[in-house]
Amino acid sequence: MTRAQGAARAAKLAMVAGLAAFALLVAYNNLIDYGSNFAFVAHVLSMDTTFPDTALRSRAVTAPALWHAGYAGIILGEALTGACFALGAIGMARGFGTEGFARAKAWAHAGAGLGFLVWFLGFQVLGGEWFAMWQSAHWNGQESAFRFVAMILGVAIYVSQPE
Repeated sequence: MTRAQGAARAAKLAMVAGLAAFALLVAYNNLIDYGSNFAFVAHVLSMDTTFPDTALRSRAVTAPALWHAGYAGIILGEALTGACFALGAIGMARGFGTEGFARAKAWAHAGAGLGFLVWFLGFQVLGGEWFAMWQSAHWNGQESAFRFVAMILGVAIYVSQPE
C-alpha cells in the first residue's frame, strides 16, 4: 500500500468513525433528554404550528401513543445508523492493510442508507412535506436534517472511491 492509499484509508476510517459517533450520540441524547425532542415530534405530527388555514391539517396525528411510537422509530433508526457506521469503522480499522478494509465498507454503506432514511425520508419527506413542517417557524428541522444527509452522502461517496 502506498502512502497516499494509507492516507486515503485513514481519512475514510476517520469519517466513518465520526459518523458513527454522531449518530450514536444523537440517539443517546434523545434517550437521555427524551422530552426535549419528543416535544418536537409531537408538534410536527400534530401540525399545531402549521399555517392556520392549511388544507393539509387533515394529516395531523394527535394521539400521544403514536407520537411516542414515531419518536421511538426515529431513535431506533438513529441508533441502527450509528451501529452500522461503528461496525464499518471497526472493520475498516481491523482490515486497514488488507482486503478486509474494502469489505468493511459495506457496513458504512448500510449506515449511509439508514441515515438517509432517517434524515431524508423521515425529516424531509414525511416531516417536511407530509406533515408540513416547513410551515412551522419554530418546529422545523429540515435545515438540520439536510446538513446530516449532506454529510452522510458526502462521506458515502468518498468511501466508495478506490484508494
